[in-house]
Amino acid sequence: MASISGSTLWRWLHEDAIRPWFHRSWIFPRDPDFASKAGRVLDLYAREWQGRALKDDEFVISADEKTSIQARRRKHATQACRPRTPMHVEHEYFRCGAWTYIAGLDVHHARIFGRCESKNGIVPFDRLVEQVMTRPPYNDARRVFWIVDNCSVHRGAKAVERLRAQYPRLVLVHVPTHASWLNQIEIYFSVVQRKVPYSQRFDRSQRPRRASPRFPILLGSHCSALRVVVHP
Repeated sequence: MASISGSTLWRWLHEDAIRPWFHRSWIFPRDPDFASKAGRVLDLYAREWQGRALKDDEFVISADEKTSIQARRRKHATQACRPRTPMHVEHEYFRCGAWTYIAGLDVHHARIFGRCESKNGIVPFDRLVEQVMTRPPYNDARRVFWIVDNCSVHRGAKAVERLRAQYPRLVLVHVPTHASWLNQIEIYFSVVQRKVPYSQRFDRSQRPRRASPRFPILLGSHCSALRVVVHP
C-alpha cells in the first residue's frame, strides 16, 4: 500500500466539497421587530434619530456588563519580553475571586466609563448610569441615548420607566433579542478579554476589587483613541 504524508492527507480533506467536521454557530432571529430595532441602533451610530440628525449636545452611550472576570495570581513571576523573545506568563495560577465589570462607551467621543462590582444587578448598573449622567457634559445634555441588550437588568418597559424617572433626558434603546453583537461596547470588551486580564498579575496582598479597575487603565495606556474614566 502506498504511503502519503500527513500534509497531503489534510490537503485532500480540506478540498472536499462536504466537510462535516467544520461548523459555524448560528441562531435564528426570534425578534419579530429585528429590522426596525436594529435600524434604530445603526441610525444612532450614524448620529440620527427618527430621521433627524443629533445635535451637538446629544450623546450615545453603549453599555453592558462583563461578568465573571477572573482575578488570577500567577504562581511564578511573569518574565518581561526582550528582543526576539516574547513575554512568558506562568500557566498555573491562584484564584483571587471573580468580579463584574460594568462599562459604558461614548460612541462618538471615544470615552470609556467603567466600574467593578462584586455582582451584577439593577443597583450596580444604576450606579454606572449615575456615574455618567451626573458629570459634564451628560448632566446638561439635551438627550443621552443608552444602547443596551435585553438582559434582566435593563430589559423592557420597566427599565425604561425606572431610568427615565431618575434622568428625564435619558433614552433607553434596546438592541433586538439575541443581537448583543450590535452593541459597540462588545468591541471594547473583546479587547479587554484578549489583551488585558490574561497577563495581568496580582500580588498576594491585592484584593480583586482593588486590582480589577486596572484592566481598563492598562488598556487605555495602549490605546490613545480612548479616554478611560474608571470608578473602583
